[in-house]
Amino acid sequence: MNHGRRVFTPLEERLDAWAHRRSQDLAADAGPLRRALLELVVFTAKQAWACLFGASMLVILVLARVLYPDDALLVRSDALVLAAVAVQVLMLALRLEGGRELWVIMLFHLVGTVMEVFKTHVGSWAYETDGLLRIGAVPLYSGFMYAAVGSYMVRVFRLFDLRFTRYPPLWATILVAAAIYLNFFSHHYLPDARWVLLAAVVLLYLRCVMSFRNQRTGPRRRMPILLAFLGVAFFLWIAENVGTWAGAWIYPHQAAGWELVPLTKFVSWLLLMMISVVLVTFVYRPQGPDEALRTRPDD
Repeated sequence: MNHGRRVFTPLEERLDAWAHRRSQDLAADAGPLRRALLELVVFTAKQAWACLFGASMLVILVLARVLYPDDALLVRSDALVLAAVAVQVLMLALRLEGGRELWVIMLFHLVGTVMEVFKTHVGSWAYETDGLLRIGAVPLYSGFMYAAVGSYMVRVFRLFDLRFTRYPPLWATILVAAAIYLNFFSHHYLPDARWVLLAAVVLLYLRCVMSFRNQRTGPRRRMPILLAFLGVAFFLWIAENVGTWAGAWIYPHQAAGWELVPLTKFVSWLLLMMISVVLVTFVYRPQGPDEALRTRPDD
């Protein structure tokens, strides 16, 4: 039975059932340290599972850098596109991703690809110039990196049964997300408003508290949602460093050799992530801790 919770995929169901059994086994005689350790293990396992798409993409990028021959008949960038498509198809075929979330993931894919075409045109970063599977200077695998972010967002929402206290009005979050996206284009011609937009994000979500649970019958844990945003943006910045090291794309300051991506990109990822957050709310409307769950029906 659903009992108002988000429906898991079969493997997620088994993971949650294991966490439930272990919690029940430990409830009677285990000390607080062992119970905390179990929660940490389950939390880490579910976070890793939520990152499956993104982790797969990073592994593919690194393997392409280390193992793929430069003189292969199929150029590296086209091979990466085919590998990314294969990962997405497998995620759906093996029921590791639900149809309800797919349209949000693909919409973020589209949003990212449009921005990539513009950003490469103005020289913000660059890709390898060979290959056929591309739009202008942008190989098509770039959109799957944005899709990986969207995949994480929708999966973590479901896996941890996220609920919110004092979530800001949806219309306000949509306006701020739209302004953030516009600024990624307009700051090349107008004053950069990223710090104003960052302040708007802080003010909008400052009072919002996120609650989650590691398994269906476990206690709810609470944390400020801004802290969660910072944590995700930090790991995206780390992933970006891995991606640039693997040569998936490079920034102008990396043309003479790889260097660490500057921390200013951390702010960019934090802002870009807000677009994904808003897109996810189209599928999973933010609910209070005691509200009955309401979602869009499966496709």
